[in-house]
Amino acid sequence: MEGSTLTASSPAGAPALTARACVIGAGSSGIASCQVLQARGISFDCFEVGSGVGGNWRYENDNGMSSAYRSLHINTSRDAMAYASYPMPAEYPDYPNHFQIARYFDDFVDHFGFRDRIRFRTEVTRVEPEGSRWRVHWRRLEPGNEGSGLYESVLVANGHHWDARWPEPPYPGQDAFAGEQIHVHNYREPDVLKDKRVLVLGIGNSATDLAVESSRNAAATFLAMRRGAWIIPKYIRGKPTDELASDLVTRLPLPVLRLFYKRALRTAAGYPTDYGLPEPDHKLAEAHPTISSDLLPRLGHGDITVKPNIAEFSGGRTIRFEGGSTEEIDLVAYCTGYRITFPFLDTDLLDAPDNRIPLYRRVVHPELPGLYFIGLVQPLGAIMPIAEAQSEWVADLLEGKAELPARERMNRVIAREDRRMARRYVASKRHTIQVDFMPYMRTLKRERRRGPLARLRATRSHELLSSSSSS
Repeated sequence: MEGSTLTASSPAGAPALTARACVIGAGSSGIASCQVLQARGISFDCFEVGSGVGGNWRYENDNGMSSAYRSLHINTSRDAMAYASYPMPAEYPDYPNHFQIARYFDDFVDHFGFRDRIRFRTEVTRVEPEGSRWRVHWRRLEPGNEGSGLYESVLVANGHHWDARWPEPPYPGQDAFAGEQIHVHNYREPDVLKDKRVLVLGIGNSATDLAVESSRNAAATFLAMRRGAWIIPKYIRGKPTDELASDLVTRLPLPVLRLFYKRALRTAAGYPTDYGLPEPDHKLAEAHPTISSDLLPRLGHGDITVKPNIAEFSGGRTIRFEGGSTEEIDLVAYCTGYRITFPFLDTDLLDAPDNRIPLYRRVVHPELPGLYFIGLVQPLGAIMPIAEAQSEWVADLLEGKAELPARERMNRVIAREDRRMARRYVASKRHTIQVDFMPYMRTLKRERRRGPLARLRATRSHELLSSSSSS
């Protein structure tokens, strides 16, 4: 195969391996895997549909999957988001924009020198087991040549913020709405909002960003939601908020941390109800938080009107909300999340109904040895260092420096961690791959240790903060 190096050996009589590993996707998680594999001397090929690296963070990415809008900035701070192997430039602001993040990813790839290992403009069309190996089929977008290769392992890093999920089921009358309807995945610039009456549906990070931008461009902006949310400012006491979550602090029980953060929030910005938002129907950290320093002032200025959930589209451009109020709306922007999908895997082999997928430590499928998932988490924290740590663990497994528990034990750990997630989080398709950054990183570190006692401790580790106290 063109571009392959360090061809791995195969058992006598077996087809030759193209390389030991295949990485699908050159976004932030895929390039983390590439860097680790190259540093370990593990031969690999990476396939990327687009013509550049960065995935979701490359604005107008020609892979067609980026959801970045022009005004997007990160919501975890610069130092928290950076790879351990390559810090972000010190001259970057605390919260860089997506152009700066894309440049950082380009610099990361060029610094470690593996750009030539990435097959750009090449789509992976099918991945299937072949004996104890994996057959990967691909198609070059230009000129359309097809091919395949045999790999010992496949690292799936195709992201989970690209397959837009619209309201399920649709609202009554939604199909007959006379105005415009978009998903935030397709939003780019505020010209589509200009002088319109805009309804933003959702209360996550994208929804608040879009509502704030709309409030500066639209004739009127309404923000509707099914439930309230805790709004976390980007700064507390002049420091990025995520700097409060040190390794030591995150060893405290969740109820203690919750009390600490609620007091800090009260001092920094107040509670959502102070600004006319509905009271959250859950405790802090029982749903993925919304990070915004701009929403609350816009609410306080009266530039955004809060509404409950949509009840129905009543005909024409009229929308009726729960409680009975109505508004004439020109454009509805749905910020309703994404589906987890793997178009190159047969659904009989692996599927993720309702965004649920049984993975040991959110990486390993017990029934599919050699198939690994990188960055398929929704952390309270940044994905990039997690993807890097996951890749280090996978590299250990490939080199025989670490080993997995027996299949039955992996399944028990998966079930246990899913139960813990269900007890803590509001039931939602959004809360199926949650991890807490520091506890999860500690868990991955334990998975890399050798010996029976280390293995036992690793399987007893948790991916979420302890809830041993009541609150």
